Amino acid sequence: VQLQASGGGLVQPGGSLRLSCAAPGFTFDDYVIGWFRQAPGKEREEVSCVSGSGDDTYYADFVKGRFTISRDNAKNTVYLQMNSLKPEDTAVYYCATDPGYYKDYASCDAGMDYWGKGTLVTVSS
Repeated sequence: VQLQASGGGLVQPGGSLRLSCAAPGFTFDDYVIGWFRQAPGKEREEVSCVSGSGDDTYYADFVKGRFTISRDNAKNTVYLQMNSLKPEDTAVYYCATDPGYYKDYASCDAGMDYWGKGTLVTVSS
Protein backbone atom coordinates (compact mmCIF):
# COMPACT_ATOMS: atom_id res chain seq x y z
CA VAL A 1 0.00 0.00 0.00
CA GLN A 2 1.47 3.32 -1.05
CA LEU A 3 -0.02 6.69 -0.19
CA GLN A 4 0.95 9.96 -1.87
CA ALA A 5 0.03 13.20 -0.13
CA SER A 6 0.20 16.48 -2.02
CA GLY A 7 -1.23 19.98 -2.10
CA GLY A 8 0.66 21.70 0.68
CA GLY A 9 2.14 25.15 0.38
CA LEU A 10 2.34 28.64 1.81
CA VAL A 11 -0.94 30.42 2.47
CA GLN A 12 -1.94 33.54 4.35
CA PRO A 13 -4.09 33.35 7.47
CA GLY A 14 -7.71 32.99 6.49
CA GLY A 15 -6.79 31.30 3.24
CA SER A 16 -7.57 27.84 1.89
CA LEU A 17 -5.74 24.80 0.63
CA ARG A 18 -6.86 21.39 -0.57
CA LEU A 19 -4.70 18.40 0.22
CA SER A 20 -4.92 15.17 -1.75
CA CYS A 21 -3.99 11.65 -0.76
CA ALA A 22 -3.69 9.30 -3.72
CA ALA A 23 -3.51 5.57 -3.19
CA PRO A 24 -3.19 3.75 -6.49
CA GLY A 25 -3.31 0.04 -6.96
CA PHE A 26 -5.63 -1.42 -4.32
CA THR A 27 -9.32 -1.75 -3.48
CA PHE A 28 -9.57 1.75 -2.13
CA ASP A 29 -13.07 1.67 -0.66
CA ASP A 30 -12.05 -1.14 1.70
CA TYR A 31 -9.85 1.26 3.65
CA VAL A 32 -10.43 4.03 6.12
CA ILE A 33 -8.10 6.96 5.48
CA GLY A 34 -6.89 9.42 8.08
CA TRP A 35 -5.17 12.79 7.93
CA PHE A 36 -2.66 13.62 10.63
CA ARG A 37 -0.29 16.51 11.21
CA GLN A 38 2.90 17.20 13.06
CA ALA A 39 4.16 20.65 13.89
CA PRO A 40 7.79 21.30 14.84
CA GLY A 41 8.47 20.17 18.37
CA LYS A 42 5.02 18.65 18.78
CA GLU A 43 3.60 15.16 18.63
CA ARG A 44 1.72 13.90 15.63
CA GLU A 45 -2.02 14.44 16.01
CA GLU A 46 -5.07 13.20 14.17
CA VAL A 47 -6.90 15.80 12.10
CA SER A 48 -9.66 13.89 10.33
CA CYS A 49 -10.72 10.42 9.24
CA VAL A 50 -13.13 9.02 6.65
CA SER A 51 -14.72 5.59 6.31
CA GLY A 52 -14.29 3.47 3.22
CA SER A 53 -17.56 4.60 1.68
CA GLY A 54 -17.15 8.21 2.75
CA ASP A 55 -20.40 8.10 4.75
CA ASP A 56 -18.75 8.45 8.14
CA THR A 57 -16.28 11.17 9.05
CA TYR A 58 -14.40 12.36 12.10
CA TYR A 59 -12.84 15.75 12.82
CA ALA A 60 -10.64 16.88 15.64
CA ASP A 61 -12.20 19.74 17.60
CA PHE A 62 -9.56 22.19 16.47
CA VAL A 63 -10.58 21.84 12.78
CA LYS A 64 -14.34 21.35 13.05
CA GLY A 65 -16.20 23.80 10.85
CA ARG A 66 -13.05 24.70 8.91
CA PHE A 67 -11.82 21.45 7.33
CA THR A 68 -13.77 18.97 5.22
CA ILE A 69 -12.65 15.45 4.37
CA SER A 70 -14.01 13.66 1.33
CA ARG A 71 -13.07 10.84 -0.98
CA ASP A 72 -13.48 9.86 -4.60
CA ASN A 73 -13.15 6.09 -4.68
CA ALA A 74 -13.21 6.03 -8.47
CA LYS A 75 -9.99 8.05 -8.39
CA ASN A 76 -8.53 6.35 -5.30
CA THR A 77 -8.11 9.75 -3.71
CA VAL A 78 -9.02 11.36 -0.41
CA TYR A 79 -9.17 15.12 -0.05
CA LEU A 80 -8.83 17.49 2.87
CA GLN A 81 -10.31 20.89 2.13
CA MET A 82 -8.85 23.37 4.61
CA ASN A 83 -10.52 26.76 4.96
CA SER A 84 -10.00 29.66 7.37
CA LEU A 85 -6.46 28.54 7.97
CA LYS A 86 -4.64 29.76 11.05
CA PRO A 87 -0.92 30.03 11.80
CA GLU A 88 -1.34 27.18 14.29
CA ASP A 89 -2.36 24.91 11.40
CA THR A 90 1.23 25.06 10.18
CA ALA A 91 2.55 21.50 10.11
CA VAL A 92 3.53 18.60 7.94
CA TYR A 93 0.33 16.79 6.99
CA TYR A 94 0.27 13.03 6.45
CA CYS A 95 -2.33 10.58 5.24
CA ALA A 96 -2.46 7.06 6.59
CA THR A 97 -4.39 3.83 6.35
CA ASP A 98 -4.44 0.28 7.66
CA PRO A 99 -6.37 -2.72 6.29
CA GLY A 100 -6.91 -3.93 9.84
CA TYR A 101 -9.25 -1.04 10.66
CA TYR A 102 -12.99 -1.54 10.21
CA LYS A 103 -13.87 0.22 6.97
CA ASP A 104 -17.43 1.26 7.86
CA TYR A 105 -16.47 3.68 10.63
CA ALA A 106 -14.26 6.75 10.57
CA SER A 107 -11.92 5.45 13.22
CA CYS A 108 -8.25 6.17 12.72
CA ASP A 109 -5.24 6.56 14.97
CA ALA A 110 -1.51 7.05 14.86
CA GLY A 111 -0.96 3.31 15.06
CA MET A 112 -1.93 2.78 11.43
CA ASP A 113 0.57 0.81 9.42
CA TYR A 114 0.78 2.69 6.13
CA TRP A 115 1.80 6.33 5.86
CA GLY A 116 2.44 8.62 2.95
CA LYS A 117 5.24 11.13 2.85
CA GLY A 118 4.03 14.35 4.34
CA THR A 119 3.17 17.60 2.65
CA LEU A 120 4.10 20.87 4.34
CA VAL A 121 1.43 23.45 5.06
CA THR A 122 2.67 26.86 6.17
CA VAL A 123 0.18 29.51 7.25
CA SER A 124 1.88 32.85 7.52
CA SER A 125 1.52 36.44 6.46
